[in-house]
Amino acid sequence: MALHSGAFCFVTSVAVASFPRTSLTFGQRTTVKAPGVSSPPLLSFTRFSLKAKAFPGDGLPETKESSLVVCFGELLIDFVPTVTGVSLAEAPAFKKAPGGAPANVAVGIARLGGSSAFIGKVGEDEFGYMLTDILKENNVNCEGMRFDPGARTALAFVTLRSDGEREFMFYRNPSADMLLEESELDLDLIRKAKIFHYGSISLITEPCKSAHIAAAKAAKDAGVIISYDPNLRLPLWPSAKNAREGILSIWETADIIKVSEEEISFLTQGEDPYDENVVRKLYHPNLKLLLVTEGPDGCRYYTKDFSGRVEGIKVDAVDTTGAGDAFVAGTLSQLAVDLSLLQEEDKLRDALKFSNACGALTVTGRGAIPALPTREAVQKAILTKSVA
Repeated sequence: MALHSGAFCFVTSVAVASFPRTSLTFGQRTTVKAPGVSSPPLLSFTRFSLKAKAFPGDGLPETKESSLVVCFGELLIDFVPTVTGVSLAEAPAFKKAPGGAPANVAVGIARLGGSSAFIGKVGEDEFGYMLTDILKENNVNCEGMRFDPGARTALAFVTLRSDGEREFMFYRNPSADMLLEESELDLDLIRKAKIFHYGSISLITEPCKSAHIAAAKAAKDAGVIISYDPNLRLPLWPSAKNAREGILSIWETADIIKVSEEEISFLTQGEDPYDENVVRKLYHPNLKLLLVTEGPDGCRYYTKDFSGRVEGIKVDAVDTTGAGDAFVAGTLSQLAVDLSLLQEEDKLRDALKFSNACGALTVTGRGAIPALPTREAVQKAILTKSVA
């Protein structure tokens, strides 16, 4: 399918047609049911040395390198329409925004005052350099970043339609994130982590799949806590069956898993995500925490000893891209400094109020990384139970 520069009007003045056709594949369109603010300013912190006061639900009395969260996976450019409530085809123009679920989590943690690092690969192109600079500006450790001179940085077009559903169109295949090799991994960085976090997109193709599995094994062997957010993007997989099998192939490796209601239905082949027995089917023997996000309604939590629900903060959604990643960032930033949250229900509930507020604040801005909140903004939202 030919791409003509006249068909798109980017406020960034970047024409899709300027990329070589061999580096882009016209992605299949998908819609995802979404939950529901103005984007907070980007703030910089001194890496690994920020001291922060604790407050109820914060769980961040002090940030140290021993609380490092290493995130592995894709880093890409999201093109977000300049207006909401329209389909991708109806959008008059797009604004570029940094994204990619694991990268969103890494920046989210740093914005909240935590220590984070990112391992992944981008193209040796202007987008790749831009994305790396953004991570560094947000105090994410980029020692594990790699550049590929022969592949482009991945692109995705994302919009929130008037019916409340997100719509995605991906341009990759091959993109640089798919080409990370096991030999390029910074294993020392992984072994230094308190938590190692990843998604499932890096499992789709080789050589990144082997790199993912090797990285997770290195983390596990070093006693690092493993965090997994499947972050289902079905059009990127060869088939639904392949996606289900791929996501579940590493399920029992994880200590912490976060899923959405839609992902539960997908993984259980259509079963009711609100049925406790259905959810418990996804709880494997070595799992420490299973989290189910429900958008504006909050989240559910499951451990071996207790389970429950934490109410969310309802907001008017501008762009739900990155909401789940902000929730994960809020959760991991607290667990990295206090693993007792996994055993003490009251403390976990307070922590998840914090995580819910992170997600709520994020959906009020455009783009994922630009909208990720600061710790101060989350504190205010918790205290007022609203988003200004």
